Amino acid sequence: MIHLPPLIQDLALILMSAAAMTLFCRVIKQPVVLGYIVAGFLVGNHFPFLPDIIDPESVKVWAEIGVIFLLFALGLEFSFKKLARVGGSASVTAVIEVVGMIGIGYMVGRAFDWNKMDSLFLGGILAISSTTIIIRAFEELGLKSRGFVRLVFGVLIIEDLVAILLMVVLSTVAVSQTFSGVEMGISALKLAFFLTIWFVMGIFLIPTFLKRARHWMNPETLLVVSLGLCFLMVVFATQVGFSPALGAFIMGSILAETIEGERIEHLIHPVKNLFAAVFFVSVGMLINPSILVQYAIPIAVITVATILGKMLTTTTGALVSGQSLRHSVQAGMSLAQIGEFSFIIASLGLSLKVTSEFLYPIAISVSAATTFTTPYLIRSADGFVGLLERKLPETWLRSLENFRLSTEGASRTGNWSAFIKKSFLKMAANGAVIVSLFIVSNRYLCPWLTEMTGNGPLSEAACLGFAFLTSVPFIWGFALGNLHPATGDLRQPRYRAALNAFAAARLVLALALLFVLVRSYVWYGIVAFSISVSFLLVVFVLSRYIEKVYVLLERRFVSNLNAKENADAAREMPPLAPWDSHLVELKVSSESPLVGKKLSETTLRERFGITIALIERGRKKIAAPGRDEVLFPGDVLQVIGTDEQIQHFKSEVEFSPYDPSQDGFDYTLLPVLVKAADSFANTSIRDCGVREATRGLVVGIEKGGRRTLNPDSTTMIEPGDVLWIVGDRKLLASNLV
Repeated sequence: MIHLPPLIQDLALILMSAAAMTLFCRVIKQPVVLGYIVAGFLVGNHFPFLPDIIDPESVKVWAEIGVIFLLFALGLEFSFKKLARVGGSASVTAVIEVVGMIGIGYMVGRAFDWNKMDSLFLGGILAISSTTIIIRAFEELGLKSRGFVRLVFGVLIIEDLVAILLMVVLSTVAVSQTFSGVEMGISALKLAFFLTIWFVMGIFLIPTFLKRARHWMNPETLLVVSLGLCFLMVVFATQVGFSPALGAFIMGSILAETIEGERIEHLIHPVKNLFAAVFFVSVGMLINPSILVQYAIPIAVITVATILGKMLTTTTGALVSGQSLRHSVQAGMSLAQIGEFSFIIASLGLSLKVTSEFLYPIAISVSAATTFTTPYLIRSADGFVGLLERKLPETWLRSLENFRLSTEGASRTGNWSAFIKKSFLKMAANGAVIVSLFIVSNRYLCPWLTEMTGNGPLSEAACLGFAFLTSVPFIWGFALGNLHPATGDLRQPRYRAALNAFAAARLVLALALLFVLVRSYVWYGIVAFSISVSFLLVVFVLSRYIEKVYVLLERRFVSNLNAKENADAAREMPPLAPWDSHLVELKVSSESPLVGKKLSETTLRERFGITIALIERGRKKIAAPGRDEVLFPGDVLQVIGTDEQIQHFKSEVEFSPYDPSQDGFDYTLLPVLVKAADSFANTSIRDCGVREATRGLVVGIEKGGRRTLNPDSTTMIEPGDVLWIVGDRKLLASNLV
């Protein structure tokens, strides 16, 4: 008898149960994640009526791979440039929401007399909303063109990054079993350092490699290369003390910046779905009904705390960041749920053995409950805002509006602030590269040279020289790069003293950084200081030549960073402050009453108050279209207007009338044997009435064994003939067959 490994049997059971529950969830219009979790419960040890998993340990390994693919796919959707474009409003909102929910979760846990670690992880579980559930709800409710959606997506992007930071911090706290602010600060700095290094080096190397190898990259090769890079970063992240999920997320975000990012995302999608299904099924396997019954009251309380807490913290954060009351409340009611990241954080606590077993099924139950409530909360947001506007005192509403307008004015960045921000970003990137080069030289090159030569001091001197030579361009960028802005009002005399002070501060920081790094090679402080000063003097003397090398490196980095935008000609669609208007993309449906009309005939501005700024027709772009421009099916319109105006216009431009007669319509080709009793016997094809009876056409006729394709309409239909008819299967069966 052939031996079948238990893992294959387990996969058969997992995937078949997942498939069945997924189909069921599609029928009842619920997220497939819930179906996977229910499937896991059915094949787990707590449901006795179906076969159980044979080898749970192997399933756990596959589930860990599923987490890696989930975070890799999330990184592909993330993009650091999306984070840079999010803006202060979403950042402030996300930080206030996350900090507030961690506090609420911790207090709820302590109120139930749970230990500190369970309470802290509960706060982390409740802090992150579900991107999947929110996107699905927006699509089903047709709200993706609303103004507050931009804020919600910005908050979700920030939350993704905060979730990664949370995993690092919680891991540190779990290992040390203390809440030391110093340790968490060190962990945050360590994470920031490695994020900077991975991002800078990744953007410098990987896009260049993909660009040069593009001609040899068919889909199969690209998939293998991208997965190889993903797991390489997973291994590297684990080696330096971070989680595998972090490595996968970082590599995904780096690849998202390349011109192959969208192709990789498309290729990885089915692989991610497969392993994610195994992960979520493994989540469901941990559900214990007795624990759910035992903790029914905490589950109910935490669910209510999640919904009300997220509504309150998000709304407060949005108001503080300068959003209107309407957008703030709409965002708060949209983000009132937890999802995929909550499962990952809960599983982190279990894998580290620092949380109780009951916390995992509680997180799953709260996620399921808030998943059901999310669409109803989003749908009722407008009505709730209207109620608030009627009930709140007029002075409060006026104060909120004045605060929003003053925040918009204060958020405009001056030239000096922009210069300082840009300089610090460049210093951080260059500093991270310098530190990493010295670390690699000291920890890896030095031991190898010492072993090869047997001369420790000589090896250390060679390694120090190597570290300095490789980092020279970046030392120049840190200490001297972009010291004097070439344009703008910063060239005015009143900024001269500030610029000179800033330049001196950079030189002092560069000297301090070099001193710290050289001390890892040289024991005596005075010698290390002398070497550091000498290094800086060499950089200063050779500044003209080093600058050329640095500029070449910087241009390569910027080119790689912007390659995707340049290839796609991406456009940013900013809001039109201070009005509540924004730019939205809408597509003209073939059933729209606007099709075939000139813009002057549509009277769009008079009827809807909107303006069409651009028409995209295939590869053709018509900017500021004239009044005689005609609209065609498939045209993509860039429309300017408020939420209400665009929503009103959207119903006409994307008009799709419902035709009950089309329900269940099944067009097919069937043969019909003509009998003497048939009403269409002894008539011509033109007069037989088949078109009216079946909504179909006679496309062939067989007479005496001879077949005719597309016969003439005057051909007579006689008993014994075989008609080949294309039409609705049900109508053919009921009227002819």
